[in-house]
Amino acid sequence: MFNYQCCCQCGIALQAPEVALQKCVACQHLEPYFDETYCLDRYEGLLQKPLHELKYQKRIAFANALSNTWNLLIGKDFVNTHADYLLPVPLSTQKLAQRGFNQSWEIARRIYCGQHIQKTPYVLQRHHYSEHQAGSSLNNRQQAIQGMFYVAADDIQKLQNKTVIIFDDVMTSGATLNEIARVLKDNGVSRVINWVLLRAARPI
Repeated sequence: MFNYQCCCQCGIALQAPEVALQKCVACQHLEPYFDETYCLDRYEGLLQKPLHELKYQKRIAFANALSNTWNLLIGKDFVNTHADYLLPVPLSTQKLAQRGFNQSWEIARRIYCGQHIQKTPYVLQRHHYSEHQAGSSLNNRQQAIQGMFYVAADDIQKLQNKTVIIFDDVMTSGATLNEIARVLKDNGVSRVINWVLLRAARPI
């Protein structure tokens, strides 16, 4: 994030005592399953409104605007990232049918990355869960998300010893991305990197 010293692992803005290690206290005490996190901006910043227009008003044109912003500001820094796949955080089949699109995929498929990185929305799948996480405590989020994600059976072999980038539109507590990283590593992935559009300082 611009103008912030951020945790190298979860991407949250660091407090002064944490800067020397470049890692927040939470990640020092309980290391997440994912290895790195890179975020474009704060959730409370200028990009929140266009993201809401995309997600809740279904204005797909804002996916172009958001991906262009990513590409212009930080895209060139990640062109040479060593990774094999770029996967969006998935929606359940029911949620995808209701919304009509996956906002994370609509942004992810438009952002720059090396030609050696394969983008696909099909490898990582999600079971349906009817309750919203917004406003939940960290503990409730962690419990609610357990067992929510799985890898399509036909794709497990191709993930062996690979590095995977997960793209998410918003990272709040990190519970969703941590569960995804756990599932991926349980299925043979060696390294998981998060690319996140907006990072919240606290659960929203």
